Amino acid sequence: MVLTLDIGNTNIALGGFSGNESVFVARISTDSSKTSDEYAVSILATLALYGVDKDSVEGAVISSVVPPLNNVVRDALRAVCGVEPLLVGPGIKTGINLHCDDPASVGADLICACVAVRQLYGAPALIIDMGTATKMTAMNKNGAFEGVSIIPGVHMGANALSEGTAQLPQVSVEAPRAVIGKNTVDSMRSGIVFGNASLLDGMIDRINDSLGEKLPIYATGGAARLVIPHCLHEVTLDDDLVLKGLNIIYNKNK
Repeated sequence: MVLTLDIGNTNIALGGFSGNESVFVARISTDSSKTSDEYAVSILATLALYGVDKDSVEGAVISSVVPPLNNVVRDALRAVCGVEPLLVGPGIKTGINLHCDDPASVGADLICACVAVRQLYGAPALIIDMGTATKMTAMNKNGAFEGVSIIPGVHMGANALSEGTAQLPQVSVEAPRAVIGKNTVDSMRSGIVFGNASLLDGMIDRINDSLGEKLPIYATGGAARLVIPHCLHEVTLDDDLVLKGLNIIYNKNK
């Protein structure tokens, strides 16, 4: 089995793959104050939860947007599984050309999502990753990364509403019954869900106009299932694009 880990600002997504088949997907909280031993305990507990023998792990691969945790999590994986994890970055074969000003600045998670979409669905494509931030990545017909738009994430916006105002409460992110809310909670939910869906629809149109073609659209990330169904454009949901991309990258480099 291959372990794939995507270290995000809010959560670490942990997946197990046997060949190309996903065995499990789990999430643990990102905490930069945790030690490698503490992460080792979390990883070991997750493997046990899904009935995975740590001795069956033959390799691991990591993408990360939280650099201080890179070595911490690598040490944890070495301690738990006795493997040397790959870290997506310079020197790792991905098959994705980066057409941008500073290729080294492109997030590893964006590259992994491009790898997965290119192999599983084809190119060109517009890839929406709705995590802590919402990222919209354009990939050309040759499967090259053309650029990205970064937007405050759904939950980030929801938290800002309650934290930055005196009377607005924290609400769960779910669609209300109507666009025009009749109470504070439904009014906030309308803005959060339908507002983000409209934002995505508008950005999709702008990106398509900029590139001169209508791109197939794929979406992933924790907030995608909450918002994407309310978009006017046709969007294919794939919850685990980044982990699938990591598994593909591992097989390219093993």
